[in-house]
Amino acid sequence: MGSTAAQVGLLLVNAVAGFFLFIIVLRFLLQAVKADFYNPISQFILKATNPLLIPVRKIIPGFGGFDIAALVVLVGVELVAIILSLIMTGYSPLPVPNIAIWAILGGVGLFLKLYFWGILIMIVSSWLAPQSQNPALVLIRQIVDPVMKPIRNMLPDMGGIDLSPIVVFLAIQVLEVILIGMARSSGAPGFIIGL
Repeated sequence: MGSTAAQVGLLLVNAVAGFFLFIIVLRFLLQAVKADFYNPISQFILKATNPLLIPVRKIIPGFGGFDIAALVVLVGVELVAIILSLIMTGYSPLPVPNIAIWAILGGVGLFLKLYFWGILIMIVSSWLAPQSQNPALVLIRQIVDPVMKPIRNMLPDMGGIDLSPIVVFLAIQVLEVILIGMARSSGAPGFIIGL
């Protein structure tokens, strides 16, 4: 496949798969944090993911309040995206065992990216619209607060200044460095969604 066609193909695979993977991560987190499922954005996420999740749920039930089927679908979509991307770039032969590792690493990376951007959006919105009840901001708060609250409780009182985002950002950066190191050591190409 020509390099221009391959680049266009990669762009399309990354855009479509990346958007769907992001929604699947949100679907998993909605259940994990017991977010408001009546939020309009939650309703969109449910309707967008149900066609894939409902059949998988019949085979793989949830466990301990976590939607395991969403994680399986997440890795499955990541696998398909990686395989399509490898084929488009002329990668041969396909390194099947490594693809599974890359898919899992990419999935973990998506969770880290979602929390990074979610916390950043919360910080900015706390300056610009601190009491906003925008459905997107409410949902972000519901997803991010369970991670931030234990760290907030561990840190000493700093006179109204919340340093927990700095701690979480640092932890996310450390985890991303570890993930990228693991991906590179397994020979991952640079187009894995989430890394």
